[in-house]
Amino acid sequence: MKRGSDIATAAGVLRAGGLVAFPTETVYGLGADASSDAAVARIFAAKGRPRAHPLIVHLAPDARLSDWAIDVPESARRLAAEAWPGPLTIILARGPRVSLATTGGSETVGLRVPAHPMAQDLLRAFGGGIAAPSANRFGAVSPTTADHVTADLGDDVDYVLDGGACDVGVESTIVDLSRGRAVLLRPGGLAREAIEAIIGPLAEADLAAPAAPGTLASHYAPRAQVIAV
Repeated sequence: MKRGSDIATAAGVLRAGGLVAFPTETVYGLGADASSDAAVARIFAAKGRPRAHPLIVHLAPDARLSDWAIDVPESARRLAAEAWPGPLTIILARGPRVSLATTGGSETVGLRVPAHPMAQDLLRAFGGGIAAPSANRFGAVSPTTADHVTADLGDDVDYVLDGGACDVGVESTIVDLSRGRAVLLRPGGLAREAIEAIIGPLAEADLAAPAAPGTLASHYAPRAQVIAV
């Protein structure tokens, strides 16, 4: 595992099918080429993550939704225009550029444009979508520094792009716009009220619906004793 701040090196690792941990404004992500089944399979192996549990695809600020999703509703375009870059993931119908391994076999995909300048530079240099869950073992606390990543994942990561500490410290809010209505699947870094101010009321998630990124009951499972105060 190598660690540094060289964008070109990190982009080269991604093009070669490797894994890069990189900072976003929320937490560090464990990234791979979102169009490559083989590269994405390495994410699941490194994290010990169930393969049916989908990953979020991170995009550059100048990326077009229609390149990564199909049947994009006007509500998604409005929300993306107002809330991206930022801690918001939008669920849409999967476009052909997205590997089925990335979506856990689902025909929907979570898309997000991060606000962190180093993440944006990496996405531009790579030139594609980066599938990236949080850069930690499945069930562990999400990392907010490069030190957290190296301590948890070690040599399972090919390159750690060190951008310092993350600002938000919690993962992105997830909104599903793939089913004809807006559904809040996961609270996160963007407040519900801010989203509703753009596209109107959000419905509550159906607990029987297929899993969205980061919503399994075991997603956060601290290994230490937890005491409520």
